Amino acid sequence: MSWPQMPSAVASWTRSLFSLFTRKPQLSTLLRSVKRGSTASTNGMANVDVAELRTKFEAAGQGHVFAFFDALTPEEQSALITQLLAIDPERVNRIHANAMAASHIDASATTIEPLPADVYLDAEHADPAQLDEFREIGMRAIEAGKVGVLLMAGGQGTRLGSSEPKGCYDIGLPSGKSLFQLQAERLLKLQTLAGGVLPWYVMVSGPTRAATVAFFERHNFFGLDRKNVHFFAQGTLPALTDDGKIYLASKGAVAEAPDGNGGVYAALESAGILKHMKESGVEYIHAYCVDNCLVKVADPVFLGFNIARGADVGAKTVHKVDPDEPVGVVCLRNGKYGVVEYSEIPKAVAEARKPDGSLQVSSANIANHFYTRAFLERVKELEDQLQYHVAHKKIAHIDVATGETIKPDKPNGVKMELFIFDVFPFCNKFAVFEGVRSDEFSPLKNKDGPDSPATSRRDILELHRRYLTAAGATVEGDGGVEISPLVSYGGEGLEAYAGQTLAGPRQLEPVTKIAATIEKEE
Repeated sequence: MSWPQMPSAVASWTRSLFSLFTRKPQLSTLLRSVKRGSTASTNGMANVDVAELRTKFEAAGQGHVFAFFDALTPEEQSALITQLLAIDPERVNRIHANAMAASHIDASATTIEPLPADVYLDAEHADPAQLDEFREIGMRAIEAGKVGVLLMAGGQGTRLGSSEPKGCYDIGLPSGKSLFQLQAERLLKLQTLAGGVLPWYVMVSGPTRAATVAFFERHNFFGLDRKNVHFFAQGTLPALTDDGKIYLASKGAVAEAPDGNGGVYAALESAGILKHMKESGVEYIHAYCVDNCLVKVADPVFLGFNIARGADVGAKTVHKVDPDEPVGVVCLRNGKYGVVEYSEIPKAVAEARKPDGSLQVSSANIANHFYTRAFLERVKELEDQLQYHVAHKKIAHIDVATGETIKPDKPNGVKMELFIFDVFPFCNKFAVFEGVRSDEFSPLKNKDGPDSPATSRRDILELHRRYLTAAGATVEGDGGVEISPLVSYGGEGLEAYAGQTLAGPRQLEPVTKIAATIEKEE
């Protein structure tokens, strides 16, 4: 397997926004005299008119968030004002109204159809020469500095028995590398192969922000230039009663919840990431989720496919293994491109097959996408057309009438989420690239059983065995042979192992890295 060799040229990049995106802007403590009708002083910002802010919430029918304001300490008042300044109550009302209306639409009225052939390419059965052409297009885009990488890494490893961000998780490879490190090293290798720089935009959440940044710091950004790594926070929305009233988590705080992975679009705008992309010359973006150990970060073939097709949005999928697999599918939904969750697919549609026996609706959604920057800039104009999804939840809150803490034993309100694929119907040109599942997708969801560390480890070691076998090597033993991404991004560059027998467990690292490790130990 050979890769196109391109000249090594590292583009000159704009100043680091690292510090901007790793700190959540905080208002200074409000003046101790803050009372109704007063103006509060902030650090480096215009004064905050508390009365005006209160009027804004009252006009939206949400004035109860100030129910306990006058009894709060100055520090508590400051914290509440900081939180309320980030909330547009009229926007919250609009989102709630649209989401509740959509939740009452009869799902059985939804029509689900397979993707048309002209938007779809099955990589497993594609012409190898065509894939090579796509790869070259993608590599040229990377070399030219036109590609950025967007990582959605806001989740915690709770279901894995870990309180750390999921990207910190070690799936048990011989190297002990975390998901973050595997992906960072793929970026490093691809930068070397293409001769360009890939800025990495990492979306974190409130609970994972500090731990994620600290993990990158502790590991020296895994060899990446830190000025090319940009952290920003996923957005939140207030938790609401069924009729749309904002819940208070305490007398001085609004109850909030993440706004779903589709909140990435608003976060890109509000955090200044889109502005940075434009200033840096980024035109194409590869977006993916952290919990896939096999993800081909900034896959040049996928990039080139979408660029060649002129797509403004693209989805990478894998073939659904059987009708009952609990995964959403990319398809035509009511005549428009979208994703239908597995629970919404009628049994007859899920089981329908083509004449060759394959499933008619089979493109499994793996949250792996391509965007043009121009499309991402346009999403902000679509918000009133996007329908958030309602999740009925048990929400602990303060009773505004009594001041008592209420801990319900059944759902008593709603949290609203936008899914990342909710923008698909609004793109001008859509494209779907179906990758080979065993090469591309092994999710980490559970502590044991399917989609667990054991299956992730198995799948990555099996992929590496195939790479080495294709290069003419033999792999023996039960522990597996792990190939560092710094040695090979996707199976290329392994000719030196031809004719060798490699026994696991073992890891293959670059010679320079091994020498540096030995020198450090001595």
